[in-house]
Amino acid sequence: MCAQKTALITGITGQDGSYLAEFLLSKGYRVVGMVRRSSTINFERIKHIQDKIDIVQGDLIDLASLIDIMKAYQPDEVYNLAAQSFVPTSWRQPVLTGEVTALGVTRILDAIRMVKPDARFYQASSSEMFGKVREVPQNEETPFYPRSPYGVAKVYGHWITVNYRESYGLYAVSGILFNHESPRRGLEFVTRKISHGVARIKLGLAKELRLGNLEARRDWGYAGDYVRAMWMMLQQDEPEDYVIATGETHSVREFAKIAFEHVGLNYEDYVVVDPAYYRPAEVDLLVGDASKARAKLGWEPEVSFEGLVKMMVDADIAALEEAIKRGVDFPDLHEATAVVVPTKKE
Repeated sequence: MCAQKTALITGITGQDGSYLAEFLLSKGYRVVGMVRRSSTINFERIKHIQDKIDIVQGDLIDLASLIDIMKAYQPDEVYNLAAQSFVPTSWRQPVLTGEVTALGVTRILDAIRMVKPDARFYQASSSEMFGKVREVPQNEETPFYPRSPYGVAKVYGHWITVNYRESYGLYAVSGILFNHESPRRGLEFVTRKISHGVARIKLGLAKELRLGNLEARRDWGYAGDYVRAMWMMLQQDEPEDYVIATGETHSVREFAKIAFEHVGLNYEDYVVVDPAYYRPAEVDLLVGDASKARAKLGWEPEVSFEGLVKMMVDADIAALEEAIKRGVDFPDLHEATAVVVPTKKE
């Protein structure tokens, strides 16, 4: 019988962290989740599995805390999902974004190098690195041209991972993940903003939904599918970087149209375009070519775009109905939306 593996997940309270923790627990792992010391840590996404996880305090800005965690838990696998990951915030807080999303990767790699160099490391890279794209679709060889401080920081994190792999012989890989969504997505992201807005309108709690550029197009997949790819990357004989994507592109307008139609409404009656939500520099057409992942990992997405949209709308309606049943005041309903729903495949 093989010894139980230990996995350390930074950013475990986020969307990806919660799905990855569920997945690794199902594989028999001991899961250690790193959280920053804060007076308002939100365990909502992992509350249903919190008693099965070792929660430890640490910070990507603090190398000493990372070294201590590596020494205490000796993880076999490390998944770095922690980041300042909201693109608009990276314009308002570019230095913080660089400290966490860029230099934070160096700190955790250094902790691995010094304490447990045989640990396998996964870095969460992003399609935002491609930015002003040089080719369509984008694959592992496509040059980067980031268009936001977040994208720039992710490029640093990506290349420092490559550098430590080549310089120190670490098993360190980057997953260049295109947009992946779920009912656990934060309300600040446009996909969840749409599903939540549709739910509020359907239940008579709102009359309009204000959005930015409706023509912006993305390659959107389901987060539950994408965390499976993260794990698969660390099970290979040789460390390599992979693009993870659906290969399909859809506009914000399409997302809104399907979401409203799912509840019997016409999006044109409720969506208001607000220039305040436009980005200072918009990225071009992001659509990924995951041929390498399909061929080498055997990875395929299982949830369709339409299935994803419907899943998110259904979850938000159910959450709001439950909040109303509990008597939550309407202005606070957005705080009461559920983020834990069963995985659905469509």
